[in-house]
Amino acid sequence: MAAAVLLRSLRRRDLSVASLSAYKSLTGNAKSSWATSHLGNKWASLARPFSTYPAGNDVIGIDLGTTNSCVSVMEGKSPKVIENSEGSRTTPSVVANNPKGELLVGTPAKRQAVANPFNTVFGTKRLIGRRFDDPQTQKEMKMVKATNGDTFLGGEDFDNTLLEFLVGEFKRTEGIDLSKDKLALQRLRESAEKAKIELSSTSQTEINLPFITADASGAKHLNITLTRSKFEALVNNLIERTRNPCTNCVKDAGISTKDIDEVLLVGGMTRVPKVQEIVSQIFGKSPSKGVNPDEAVSMGAAIQGGILRGDVKELLLLDVTPLSLGIETLGGIFTRLISRNTTIPTKKSQVFSTAADNQTQVGIKVVQGEREMAADNKLLGEFDLVGIPPAPRGLPQIEVTFDIDANGIVTVFAKDKATGKEQQITIKGTGGLSEDQINKMVKEAEIHAQKDQERKTLIDLRNSADTTIYSIEKSLSEYRDKVPSEVASEIESAVADLRSAVGEDDVDEIKAKLDAANKAVSKIGQHMSGGSTGGAASGGGSEGGDQAPEAEYEEAKK
Repeated sequence: MAAAVLLRSLRRRDLSVASLSAYKSLTGNAKSSWATSHLGNKWASLARPFSTYPAGNDVIGIDLGTTNSCVSVMEGKSPKVIENSEGSRTTPSVVANNPKGELLVGTPAKRQAVANPFNTVFGTKRLIGRRFDDPQTQKEMKMVKATNGDTFLGGEDFDNTLLEFLVGEFKRTEGIDLSKDKLALQRLRESAEKAKIELSSTSQTEINLPFITADASGAKHLNITLTRSKFEALVNNLIERTRNPCTNCVKDAGISTKDIDEVLLVGGMTRVPKVQEIVSQIFGKSPSKGVNPDEAVSMGAAIQGGILRGDVKELLLLDVTPLSLGIETLGGIFTRLISRNTTIPTKKSQVFSTAADNQTQVGIKVVQGEREMAADNKLLGEFDLVGIPPAPRGLPQIEVTFDIDANGIVTVFAKDKATGKEQQITIKGTGGLSEDQINKMVKEAEIHAQKDQERKTLIDLRNSADTTIYSIEKSLSEYRDKVPSEVASEIESAVADLRSAVGEDDVDEIKAKLDAANKAVSKIGQHMSGGSTGGAASGGGSEGGDQAPEAEYEEAKK
């Protein structure tokens, strides 16, 4: 699913020649329009500035992924993932040329893809080594059996399958084909990827894209509930393609599955539960989750580079975190940032927000364990981040970072991205637990798994309902004088019913009232798009549409 590359720093003369050769090869295989394009000239110009850097002796490992790429380097005898300029450990494999002529790479390129689809390029890994006019680039990719792998099976294929499903569903319900609308396709592609990721940890997700297009009758919205079972059915043929490489590999090695001690998963798509299920069926054991699948290839390549240079004489046995680490979030839920058995040293970040309007501080509770509720796990420490500028709930961005060094010392940072204010806590000896105590905590989590999951599902649903109520009341307040009174009354009634349902423990009832409230508030957008102020409808109707779901803190109690 991914390609591993070793790259050694070139001397000035070598790099200049290599860059020029690469440019000639690229433009020689391209059409004349590409060779003379601004992007082509940009590529050629890269040979000059890079050739002025001094020679180096470092070896880096590169995972050139279909969807994301990762780079690692050996520091002493341990591999370390190199963060990009935005602080992320993986970088989207996307390149773009913006209207100003600037070359964008990674997240900045992916972020502007919706507005600039014609000058944004992705999925180029599959063109490496081919001519641009090679007819094979247009054909269905085949399995490379000699390597016991499918080099043309990756996250992008799952995204494309889900994208085709969304296009088909919208055409079936609305009679409009979005496959020719580049802007709509890019929004669909981003939502498909997001839904795919969410379904690895939840049983269903909402794909909500307001104002995806319009026709003579007015604006059109896409709102689809996608379950994990439906997603698995859509991509089943892709998942089944993982069977043959596994069985062939075992056969070529001349062993049986009983001889295999451990199965490691590599690549982001291995987080899909169905993929893990297939692996368990093939090898007769659950795969290990101690290695970050997004970083394994680049770190392995870096280790191999260290071996080639003589820096690494033998493979090292790296320590792992015995239990998951995370924080308590809204409703008392334990939100994991570092999963159990993650190799250390490691560093993980996640952005959260506030749970109330004008909240100026948040309380960070650092928790260790495997239960779904924070109260059922071990509290390691807590601290407050204060001085957050007053703002509507969900607007402030609080970045929480867990940094564990090779000695197991955990440092937790909380930073307000708007002001740069930061607080931290250092926790030494997070272990502090015997092996028997750890095993007991893990076993208790397994015993209470179903009950804990049901409780978490109820709280998640309540949080979602609370966010929906907040969003609806805000929209109604803004557009009350622009919609008929009967529409406003219907919305208020739906909100009241939802608020009442939230106070109960009936999951199905909350879901039903949540759907009813969403349908009621959609009439604001329908009414506005039918009038003369369609632009205003877009602003109000998108409330909670394209926005990322919030993971909120409870306000710190003093």
